[in-house]
Amino acid sequence: MRTSAYGSWPSPIDAALAAAHDGHPEYVGFVGDEAWWTEPRPTEGGRRTLVRRRADGSEESVLPAPWNVRSRVIEYGGQPWAGTVQDGQPLVVFVNFTDQRLYRYKPGSEPEPLTPVSPVGGGLRWAEPQVRPDLVEVWCVLEEFTGEGPDEVRRVLAAVPLDRSAAEDRHAVRELTDDRHRFVSGPRVSPDGRKAAWLAWDHPRMPWDGTELLLAEVADDGTFGEPRTVAGGPEESIAQVDWGFDGSLLYASDRTGWWNLYRDHQPLCAREEEFGGPLWKLGQRWFAPLESGPIAVVHGRGATSLGLLDPETGEVVDAAGPWTEFASTLAVNGERIVGVGAGPRSAYEVVELDTRTGRARVIGAAHDDPVDPAHYPEPQIRIFTGPAGRDIHAHIYPPHSPSWGARGDELPPYVIWAHGGPTSRAPLVLDLEIAYFTSRGIGVAEVNYGGSTGHGREYRNRLREQWGVVDVEDCAAVALALADEGTADRARLAVRGGSAGGWTSAASLVTTDVYACGTIIYPVLDLANWATGETHDFESRYLETLVGPLAGVPARYAERSPVEHADRVTAPFLLMQGLADVICPPVQCERFLERMRGRQVPHAYLAFEGEGHGFRRADTMVRALEAELSLYAQVFGIDPPGVPTLELTK
Repeated sequence: MRTSAYGSWPSPIDAALAAAHDGHPEYVGFVGDEAWWTEPRPTEGGRRTLVRRRADGSEESVLPAPWNVRSRVIEYGGQPWAGTVQDGQPLVVFVNFTDQRLYRYKPGSEPEPLTPVSPVGGGLRWAEPQVRPDLVEVWCVLEEFTGEGPDEVRRVLAAVPLDRSAAEDRHAVRELTDDRHRFVSGPRVSPDGRKAAWLAWDHPRMPWDGTELLLAEVADDGTFGEPRTVAGGPEESIAQVDWGFDGSLLYASDRTGWWNLYRDHQPLCAREEEFGGPLWKLGQRWFAPLESGPIAVVHGRGATSLGLLDPETGEVVDAAGPWTEFASTLAVNGERIVGVGAGPRSAYEVVELDTRTGRARVIGAAHDDPVDPAHYPEPQIRIFTGPAGRDIHAHIYPPHSPSWGARGDELPPYVIWAHGGPTSRAPLVLDLEIAYFTSRGIGVAEVNYGGSTGHGREYRNRLREQWGVVDVEDCAAVALALADEGTADRARLAVRGGSAGGWTSAASLVTTDVYACGTIIYPVLDLANWATGETHDFESRYLETLVGPLAGVPARYAERSPVEHADRVTAPFLLMQGLADVICPPVQCERFLERMRGRQVPHAYLAFEGEGHGFRRADTMVRALEAELSLYAQVFGIDPPGVPTLELTK
């Protein structure tokens, strides 16, 4: 084995390779007996396509560029498609990202619009479509902007005619509910068609704080009766609702502190683990009932498995295989279950479990090693001790190469990754962006700081009114522990993150001296302005939980905002932003940079045209990864081969 300084090892995992493998399949479903799903296409402008798996096992992208199957409801989107079989052929409805219209599509023909374009504000948006052939309608969530402001919006459940009579006529859309609630999820209809159940919540709650489970009678003509609340509340989060084939009401509630499953309000499997999660996108599914009685579940504590729950005994049998993490998407057809799973050595792929045989296999988006897996990192699951003795969950990815090692007693640099959300978590799966660094000799530590999901409501609530404190402390505690135990070089620690992770990165540079540099990606930087109009409606009151009510604690907003304390930043940093981002808009970065002017701190700002909240285009991701590595190279004193130099200004 050859030796070279950490961070300078040659690696076959370049930025283009990592970018090409970014993203994963989502929103699985069945059209007849065929499994369908969406997939990213980073090299095609970052669009998402719809993929069909035919009976012979072949895969086909059914919608060519420029069609982009993606909803913008609540900006994070949701289930963008649904399908059925009509006259022996697939009939699919989907949301096209560019115009947000709902389209119907039959293979072999061009998509036809079902909904109109609105010139008002953000227009008309749709999510969670469900084809109702009996009513010749599509039932879905409608998000309708009534003005130009991000908060001038209403959301209802609506029925769109399949005959295209609403393609140019908003009034032809039939509203199933009123807009008494700010947010709603798509309705789930009982097997006999007589009842509909859905979730709703209102500001200032986020769906993981408290939701209501609503129930309404459905008449023969598809009209809804007066809805009533049957579960949930301000301090109880219902993550998902559905119906058993026997007509029983199924839902995931965290009333015990953990998202567990309930049938007709009785617990099915009381465990200190999660059978649900944070509803960041409408239509996420952690469970799906089978007609034979069992329930497919995505469940776990700190990680997720695909299992089969026997509702009579409460026993869960997990699918065997290499997958240690399953995404919150499920579909069932007969005795077949389809989900999306990944592991430390494989990216997300579409997995089918046959409950009759117990066999699980990959049926789509199969992971294909683009390089020798010997170059992949070998992660460790760790629990660190933070302030006041609290546990901090983390994944540690030490530098790793099959051909290169370090010289002498040199300690490696480490980058602390703060995930977004912040009510989310970092899953333990193969990520070529992480491998991009570890294969060159730079360690990565993903920190599931207090406030992260997967460890119950108590762990989640650690961040209440403590954003910018607990997340920063926990990341710093992991970084310093790695240095103290001799795993990382204390002088070569960095912090990085995007969105809420970008906030944590910036706040860490403002309030600690732990890091030699930082990477800040599409961040929140100015709390007061973000809370008063500089973000979208979904998260516009999020800070009341994370920080506190602005009117009650204005000094706290000022004290924690990096933009107010740019004078405290002394470490070099890289700031990256999408110019089409409406969640964390560019003005926050621009304000921060203006405060940094003349301070003689080396930094770079990369702004990307056409990118929103989360980079999706391959060329953007390549530029971002190479710039980040160049920052570390300059600050840590390393020389990675073949990486363009990022110009740092003062």
